[in-house]
Amino acid sequence: MAGTHDITSTILSFLKRHGEVRTSEIVKKTGLSRAYVNRFFQQLRREGKIVLVGKANQAKYVPATPTRVRRAKRRVQKIQRILKNKDLSEDVVLDEIKRDTGIFIDMAENVSRIIDYAFTKMLNNAIEHSRSTHIMILMDRTTNDVRFRVKDHGIGIFNNIMAKRGLASELEAIQDLLKGKQTTEPEHHSGEGIFFTSKVADRLVLRGSAKKLTYDNLLPDVFVEDMRPIVGTEVEFRLSTGSPRILGDVFREYTTEEFDFGRTVVTVDLYKTKGRYVSRSEARRLLSGLDEFKEVVIDFSGVETIGQGFADEVFRVWKQHHPEITISVRNANENVAFMIQHVRGGTMQ
Repeated sequence: MAGTHDITSTILSFLKRHGEVRTSEIVKKTGLSRAYVNRFFQQLRREGKIVLVGKANQAKYVPATPTRVRRAKRRVQKIQRILKNKDLSEDVVLDEIKRDTGIFIDMAENVSRIIDYAFTKMLNNAIEHSRSTHIMILMDRTTNDVRFRVKDHGIGIFNNIMAKRGLASELEAIQDLLKGKQTTEPEHHSGEGIFFTSKVADRLVLRGSAKKLTYDNLLPDVFVEDMRPIVGTEVEFRLSTGSPRILGDVFREYTTEEFDFGRTVVTVDLYKTKGRYVSRSEARRLLSGLDEFKEVVIDFSGVETIGQGFADEVFRVWKQHHPEITISVRNANENVAFMIQHVRGGTMQ
């Protein structure tokens, strides 16, 4: 059996010739067990002579110099891990990704800040809400974009919202989610995580139960689709590495002067079940939960007309009960605008 000095020398000589080394290569060269050889790698790490880069089958050791470490990390552009959801901390996971890969090397600061925010928010949701024992995370970077995926095997995002808020269907849960400031744990969360993440992504996809909700900010549009049922929740986030988007600008757009999360845009077209909006009950479904905000912007893109009852419920009745909340309108055609003005200026029964 080779001596301690021989094994250490073998590792360092291999590193000098090749610039990097894997445990399996020294095992093959010496004929010794992996566990035994690994002891020498760990000793060299403690002495500060080598650094481990990557995880699992990507793991390799390089000389502990900044240039060699940076060069090795650049070649590790993807990481996938299954995490045990016990005492798990999203910021620690992110730090490990930055330590073990080159995904964030030379990334534009605005893009890095967005990935930091979105990844930790989505992983925190899985940690605290899913009730899943394990969580899968994946992050990778290509020439054009960076993406991550967070998947759990818990209760499922839409089922969780339905149960906590007493809603009748996944579509009602999606409607609540699209409004923004919704959370199943109001004592711990403001509900802003998914809302802001959906605004900073090029594309954000939420899968749960038999529904897929897609926010596509490059179109821009939002889609709800049926899919094969799954257990738990899967979140997929994608952002161009050249994105000009600034996290702080998005926060300011949806934040009041008091610097709290108080503004939302409700796109009426997303909740359309018929060609037009007529009833007060449709209005009440739209308005559910919006009393949490200080400003509500209602976007009527694609809406041909609204009924008198619908308009009265939104712009007179609800407004009278919430005088402190500002309601503004976008993209209303002349028919919609006429009905809104009619109920705002009249005294309807």
